[in-house]
Amino acid sequence: MTKGANVSLATLSDDTGSVIVSLGWSSAAGDGDADVSVLLLDAGGKARSDADFFFYNQPAAADGSVQLLGKTPTANGSEDRISLDLTAMPADVQQVIIAASRYGDARFGTLDDLQLTLADGSGESLLVFPIADAGVESAFIFGELYRRGEEWKFRAVGQGYETGLAGLATDYGIDVDDADEVDEENPTGGEAAAAVTDAPEAPAAALEQVPAPEVPAPAAGGPTASGVEAPAPPKRPRTAKKKVTLPKATRKSLAENDAWRPSRLFPASSLKSDHERETRATSILLSVMAQVPEFGRRLTAAFGAPAGRMETFTEVSLPHGETPKRPDGVIRVERAGRLWTALVETKTNGNPLKSEQVQDYMDIAARRGYEAVITVSNDVALEGSPLVDVKIDGRRKHKVALWHLSWAEVTQQAQMLIRHEGVSTAAHASLLEEFLHYLQHENSGCHGFQNMGPAWVPVRNGIDEEILCQGDQRAVQVVESWERLIRQVCLRLGGELGQKVLPVQRAKRGSDPRSRRADLADQLCEDGRLHAEIRIDGSVGILAITADLRTGKLRSSLEIPRSEQGTPLSWTKRLVRQLAEAPADLHIETLVEGRGSGPRGTLEKLRPEPGELLPKDGGRITGFRLSLFKSMGSSRGSAESGFIRSVDAAVDRFHSAVVTQLERPPARRPQQDRATATV
Repeated sequence: MTKGANVSLATLSDDTGSVIVSLGWSSAAGDGDADVSVLLLDAGGKARSDADFFFYNQPAAADGSVQLLGKTPTANGSEDRISLDLTAMPADVQQVIIAASRYGDARFGTLDDLQLTLADGSGESLLVFPIADAGVESAFIFGELYRRGEEWKFRAVGQGYETGLAGLATDYGIDVDDADEVDEENPTGGEAAAAVTDAPEAPAAALEQVPAPEVPAPAAGGPTASGVEAPAPPKRPRTAKKKVTLPKATRKSLAENDAWRPSRLFPASSLKSDHERETRATSILLSVMAQVPEFGRRLTAAFGAPAGRMETFTEVSLPHGETPKRPDGVIRVERAGRLWTALVETKTNGNPLKSEQVQDYMDIAARRGYEAVITVSNDVALEGSPLVDVKIDGRRKHKVALWHLSWAEVTQQAQMLIRHEGVSTAAHASLLEEFLHYLQHENSGCHGFQNMGPAWVPVRNGIDEEILCQGDQRAVQVVESWERLIRQVCLRLGGELGQKVLPVQRAKRGSDPRSRRADLADQLCEDGRLHAEIRIDGSVGILAITADLRTGKLRSSLEIPRSEQGTPLSWTKRLVRQLAEAPADLHIETLVEGRGSGPRGTLEKLRPEPGELLPKDGGRITGFRLSLFKSMGSSRGSAESGFIRSVDAAVDRFHSAVVTQLERPPARRPQQDRATATV
């Protein structure tokens, strides 16, 4: 679509009761980020109350009509997704604004490949709106959904605000609470009007035209105009309703000794066969989804399921030719008389999904009018590299979506709810705690990606003997396994920290993932290294992990910029002080303009003489690189001696011992970007 164009959703698909809106962007530096937001407006173009503003501190509507699903990795970066259940949207809501905002002095003009994608309930992409003219905006309206009679339409807006999230919110009638931070030149704070940067372009001729919404003219003043900077708080304030989470400190056990084992709601110690593991894991997962609405909704909203009463079933027999088929489970969600149904196929203990089995369930779902087939296994899905190959009969009017969940993702969602975000009752928190204990039990078989595949050993041997040639498909398989491992590391770390943790892909959005992986495989054949970068929300920089298959070493590293104030010697002294509790074997390397590497040494040697990091020739310091090294596991699996376990251990040690000690530089964050809605 082009800017200003409009289209009716009904003309694009028969399945638009629920839609998924994805906002995407990329950054050449790998550190560009933004937060999505949604506003519900009445016929007058205003929010009915502050509860109609959904952002990072208020991510979901009580009726399920809006849910911010967070970021998901794509082939070339990440996308932030929003689930909209249009059938649950209140009748007096006439417009749904889809926006995003950046904080500090960051602007959308520094991001590449801005785009909005809208998909129907089956996951099929209906439209793409690319944006190429973003500039100084710190908040941006990508598009809007609006009613015309009984139908919903979409308009490609592509307009922005220089006054950030609060400028956008106050423009639509949201009561922004900014009382604790007053701009001396503009004491009204969030009352500043939003500055709109562009008028819509001429819409595409093939799409229906409707009048563009009125946009307020720019107003003088406000933090952007005045240039006054406000100090950033250590953490964004939360305004959402208080929820129940697990206490950080566990109570002292009443057991007489350590030999006493606590009783468990979901025992796993007796599991012996793969069939037992699969059957029990399926039943427990589906039961907890139905009993804990927040958890069930979290897992199914991304698949287009409405918010409603959920029931789950196991070992259901469904007719299919002469022999009935028995999917592992069925999920049914009912809302206002409408049923949404998904068949579930699970695998545990590293067992692969079978294409013919999933194909049968896709055919059954299509014939019976079901909406989706969901597969669950320890594997991690990659864009452009499907776990199973299925054929879709294009002649069928009814479309069935195929979705995949990794057990690592299931674990992460449970952790996020009970440890960080909270659930509605203590009973639900306890139930999720028992479920999490089951998933992490050694006998459950639900431990996530745990095998680098059959190509791992031949590729390592080929690199060691220098006989691996570019174009070898086994190297591509290793690159795919490495990408799956890194995405699982992000899921695990994100669940433990309660932060967004995503892999960084420094590639142009829209590039073919297969070609990108082939290039990385050729690079592996040439230098024998696997490399990945991880962005942790709120962290000082990007964590890099490199596996050198020639030396058998793992390197975890982080580059930090130099300070803008003080002298070079004061920078080195301050860095060494910050790292007082870091391991003595931490390597610190000075980055020098024009030649990259400069003086280096271990923290143990630099503590008494931080000045050893200063270039002898007076070269200009641009920053510092911190690194820890570790021997990598030899086997391809996740045993104690395995490669996967060694990568997990390396990332955990570096984050806990180094990253957490570094102070994030003060952000140049305007007041509005930290504003919160008064709920």
